[in-house]
Amino acid sequence: MSAVWRLDDVDLKRLDILASRAALSLKSGDVITLSGPLGAGKTTLARMLVTHLGGEGEVPSPTFALMQRYDTPRLVLCHCDFYRLEPGEFGELGLDDALSEGSLLIEWPERAGDWLPADRLDIALEEIAALDRRRVVLTGHGDWVPRLERLRSLAAFLDETSFAEADAGYLQGDASTRSYARLDGRERNAILMNAPRQPDGPPIRDGKPYSALVHLAEDVTPFVAVAAALRTRGFSAPEIYAFDLDEGFILLEDLGNRVFGAEMDEGTDQPTLWGAAVDVLLALATKPPSTPLPIEGHAPYPLPAFDAEAMQIETSLIIDWLWPALHGKETPDSLRREFENLWRPHLEQAAAADPGWVLRDYHSPNLIWLPEREGIRRVGLLDFQDALSGPLAYDLVSLLQDARLDVPEALERGQLDRYCAARSGSAQSEAFSDHDFRALFATLGAQRNSKILGIFARLAKRDGKRGYLAHIPRVARYLARDLDHPALSSLRAFYAREFPSVADLPPTAL
Repeated sequence: MSAVWRLDDVDLKRLDILASRAALSLKSGDVITLSGPLGAGKTTLARMLVTHLGGEGEVPSPTFALMQRYDTPRLVLCHCDFYRLEPGEFGELGLDDALSEGSLLIEWPERAGDWLPADRLDIALEEIAALDRRRVVLTGHGDWVPRLERLRSLAAFLDETSFAEADAGYLQGDASTRSYARLDGRERNAILMNAPRQPDGPPIRDGKPYSALVHLAEDVTPFVAVAAALRTRGFSAPEIYAFDLDEGFILLEDLGNRVFGAEMDEGTDQPTLWGAAVDVLLALATKPPSTPLPIEGHAPYPLPAFDAEAMQIETSLIIDWLWPALHGKETPDSLRREFENLWRPHLEQAAAADPGWVLRDYHSPNLIWLPEREGIRRVGLLDFQDALSGPLAYDLVSLLQDARLDVPEALERGQLDRYCAARSGSAQSEAFSDHDFRALFATLGAQRNSKILGIFARLAKRDGKRGYLAHIPRVARYLARDLDHPALSSLRAFYAREFPSVADLPPTAL
């Protein structure tokens, strides 16, 4: 099975745009072949691909060297030219080793015999009568079939926008399957979000998959709806320039690179950043969500509620993934029931308390410092597609117990005190209890940090992403702070028994 995408009348500008977009799709282990007669532009396209991957310096034709290696910021790319390849030289090139380390870009692939893998992208170029114009035929084989179809859909989406000729540069994404690129437009930049609709996955409870149980976004609809709602309320969510809900593409405002963690590295003090972010949460408390949320030209989006069932499923990740990693065996059903019974009354109470926005991932990787703006607009908001209606304390926990970097306990306590004082002195103070909110903060902190510990263990075990294990001691310390609250004494005893000294475990122990 294969997929074919044919492009006629391609000049050098369009060829470069094609290379820019194709480079976004490349990953380690890919094989791309370039075929066509002498002078068709194979090496030109290869140079464009190397450049868009971030390769520096000249990109010479590898005709005589047979192979040129480029250590780009994203991956190792080896550019091969088999035009002068002698039969006895093929086995000496080390193609299998090169492919295990990165990707291969091969000119004159017909000389490779039967070595070419079944999963590959073939690009054939042919000059046509007009000067500097070509016919380009891309053929995807194996796992490149859906990837090529996705690339073609992406091109069609961009071609209908003002960024049709923009250069696209890859941006590092997150732990999800979404990918991002920065588009360099004539008048302004934009961020491209590429988020194909995700399958539900296997059912895990009551016939429902995990994503449905915990209300995770499975397409871009929630992002579009929540972004518009936040901007209407005066917050610095990115403006959306174009979107395709069915295909999962969004073009949005580029808020820059000044994420909180990087801004701290540049010398901005943490209390200033975190204080501004707390101000945003205080403002959110006065501007609750309406449901459903409108989407221009589409049906409105009903914002889900962060119910006790969703909280319970998330919390159970620690017992499903971290407990087996620590104890070397499957979690007994009796232990899981004990865990769930201990948590249930706390979560039922939390789900009904102090309702408002739950942006859900309100922490340093998703907050942008915009000091040129004023007030609450100084904090740019990036990641809110999983937003819910639920207890306001959740986002304050996400911020003050940041899983990716240390928040000193003194800063956490000081900002918690400031938040509570502001809510107590507000026009809605009659509905706010300082005592109840602090208990809620501890409960949701323990809930969220249990979830994160389980997710990090799952990423390491199931997905081979062991880098997340480095964050486990920090998250475990936050969890210990939360469990110290008197309202969580029964949970504290359970965790002390079943998860002893997690904060002291080296990543290699899991």
